[in-house]
This record gives sequence, C-alpha cells and structure tokens, in this order.
Amino acid sequence: MKNTQEDVQENQLKRGLTNRHIQLIALGGSIGTGLFLGIGPAAVLAGPSVILGYAVAGIIAFFIMRQLGEMVVEEPVSGSFSHFAYKYCGSFAGFASGWNYWILYILVSMAELTAIGVYVQFWWPEIPLWASSLFFFLVINALNFASVKVYGETEFWFSIIKVVAIIAMILFGTYLLISGTGGEHATIHNLYNDGGFFPKGFFEKTPSGSFQGLLSAMALIMFSFGGLELIGITAAEAENPEKNIPKATNQVIYRILIFYVGALVILFALSPWQQITTDSSPFVMVFQNLNGMEFELFGNKIFFTRLIANVLNLIVLTAALSVYNSSVYSNSRMLYGLADQGNAPKFLMKLNKQSVPINAILISSCFAAICIIINKIIPEEAFSILMSLVVSSLIINWVMISYTHLKFRQSKDKENTKTKFPSLFYPVSNYICFVFLFGILSIMWITNMKLSVELIPIWLGILFVCYKVFKTKI
Repeated sequence: MKNTQEDVQENQLKRGLTNRHIQLIALGGSIGTGLFLGIGPAAVLAGPSVILGYAVAGIIAFFIMRQLGEMVVEEPVSGSFSHFAYKYCGSFAGFASGWNYWILYILVSMAELTAIGVYVQFWWPEIPLWASSLFFFLVINALNFASVKVYGETEFWFSIIKVVAIIAMILFGTYLLISGTGGEHATIHNLYNDGGFFPKGFFEKTPSGSFQGLLSAMALIMFSFGGLELIGITAAEAENPEKNIPKATNQVIYRILIFYVGALVILFALSPWQQITTDSSPFVMVFQNLNGMEFELFGNKIFFTRLIANVLNLIVLTAALSVYNSSVYSNSRMLYGLADQGNAPKFLMKLNKQSVPINAILISSCFAAICIIINKIIPEEAFSILMSLVVSSLIINWVMISYTHLKFRQSKDKENTKTKFPSLFYPVSNYICFVFLFGILSIMWITNMKLSVELIPIWLGILFVCYKVFKTKI
C-alpha cells in the first residue's frame, strides 16, 4: 500500500503556487502583446473608439472569468475547464475543449514569439524575426523544466515589471498632459478631435472594399484578453484555491479599467491617433516621438532622450516573454489534465523530479517551434495571421466555458448545492456572452478574417474524427 501511495503522489502536480504568485499570474495574463502591440491595428481601424471596445470586451471577459472561477473553486483540478466540459457536457466536449485550448496557446505562443522578434528589431533591425524567436524559445522552455515555484517566481517578477511600468506610464503621461510639457500635439482633445471619438464610424465599408470602424476592430481587441483563463489552469497547483482564486478573479475588472482603458486614454491623448501605425508598439512610438523635447519636474528641466523609448521597449519585450512563459506553463498542464482524463496519451503525465510534466512541455514546444519557420518564410504577415487564428480558438474556448457553466449550475441546482463563488447575473450573463461572441464571429466573417471563421468547423471536425479514431486507442 505504501508503494502505491508513493506512486500516486509521484504522478501528481504539487501545490507550489502561493497567493502572491496567483495574484500576479492572473494580472500578467491580462497584460501582454494584445495591449502593447495589438492595439496598433485596432487603432488604425477605429481610432480612439477602441477605448470603448476594450471596455466592452473587458466586461465580457470578466463574466467569463467569474463563470470559470465558480467552477474552479468548487473543483480545483488539473485540466480546468476541460475537466468541467468532460464532466458536465460529455466525453467529446471534454476532449474538444481541452485540445482546442491547447492549440489556442500554441498559437498564442507563436504570436508572442513573433512579437518578441518585432521588439528586438527596434534595437537591431538586422536581426531576423526567426533568430530572436529561437533564442527566447530555448530560454523560456528551459525555465519551465524547473519546479512550478520557479515558474511562479519568474511570472511574479515579469508581472511586477509590467504593472509598475504601466502605472508609471499612466502617471507620467497624466503629468505631461496636465503640465503641458508633452509637446504641442499632447492634449486630451485628441480623444475627440480629427473626426470625433468615432472617426471611422461603427462599421463602414471603404472604397477599397475593406471595413473600418469600432465593430471591425472588435476581433483584434478580443486578442488582448486571451490569457485571462490562465487562473483556472493554476488551480491544481495553487495553495488554498478557495481563497486565492476568487480574490484574483474579482480583481480582473479593476485591472481592465486601469491597465487597458487608463493606458489607452493616455496613449491617445499624448499623440493624434493618425500617427499610430501597425509596425511597432504604439506606446514605444509615442514616447520615441518625444525625443529631444524637454519638460520640467520638481523645478528641474529634463530632456527626453531615446533612453525612455528604449526602457519602454524593454518593458513590452518583458510583457511578451511573460505571456509566452505562461503559455508554456498552461499548455503543459492542459496536456497533463487531458492525459489524466484519458483524452491524451498517458506518457504526457510523466513528471520530472521537480514535479513538472516534462513530456507535455516537450511536445507543446515542438509545435510552438513551427513559429520559427513561419517567421522565416513570411515575417511580414506572421503576426496578423497568428492573431486572427488565436481569436477563433479563443471564441471556441469562451463559448465552451460559458456553456459548460450553464450545465454545471443546472447540475448543482438539481443537487440543491450552493456554490462557494457564484458567478454574476447567472444565467443572463451567459447568454450575453453568447450573443457577444457570435457577434464577433459575424464581424470576422464579413471582414478580411473570414478564413479564420471558415476554419472553425473544419477544426471541430478534425477534433471529432480524432476523438472517434484515437480515443479508444489512448
């Protein structure tokens, strides 16, 4: 009996993530490339109105997080929503949601590695995207072979850097606006000058046949919120999940208001929206444009130098590394959870001496490495292609979470069980999420992201065939 217990313990993930780790991991999941780089294409399509788009999408993301949080607090297990889909919606639902989440974060990994290359080229344009992607691919994966505490500690400090940087940028940008030292173009009037708050309208077709306006940018805005579900993945390795998961989940809405809406208001106020491009981070660009100007701080004259843009670029690089680090972590734990359910080969449950699912990391890394090839072949289009595919997978993921939550609550209601962390406005919020998400798909279908929508039924069909053919062999 002793050996049996030891074998079980050796095959289980260890609860090594403390409260501070959980809080910062949740925070880090909401601040990444979607904000620092993805805002560029969205701003070009819609102008300052993307601020409203981020606020609306953020509310939907918060509803989804509360729905997931309610399930996770009741059953803090590996595999997260794949486990719940399997339990409350059936075997195929668990199989499909788990593998879709895995492919989602493979695509996120590719997008982040591509963004890392873009940030590196800010300093060294001669370095190809694939070379930077390969270097950081090796570094981050090596870190994840260590214990979960190493991951938690790494992500803690990555997130600290992001949080401090955004708060400092918001405060400094506010000072520049109030003091009038941000340059002749820096004014709060930028939010509604040059065509108003909706300079491109809501959804308008251009003479070239493309679409512009707030609604056309919503799919790009959605990309920014991929990663918030990470808190559900940490449940199996979190200390005191009943206390720490709700605390982290409830803070999501404040983070969205401060870090997204607040930062974007400052961004658009410091520079006219027409100057924003898709080539680099708009945040870096705005502060780079201040190069050579002077401002007064505590009675001292200080000159802007390229150093400020360099520091900011280092911070956005850190943000991308943080999200990629989280992607490696979440993918390996999802594969572990799928194997534990019987929806993936059992060898993916193999743990090293640090209780890390080493085979799951290796397999996920092999697929994420495809990004290096993509960046080698089509470096100009790589990020936009990956971003559109991420949004499609993200929508499948969120629809499954919200639908599974409906089934979960129906089951609990039949048992007359009162959950510890009930979601907001159930079941109305679930149906609001459905309408919003299918609305995003409709917009993608009409715009130039139609291919990403067409791939959804093909992808689900592939998952169904794999389920039927390979499930019995696993």
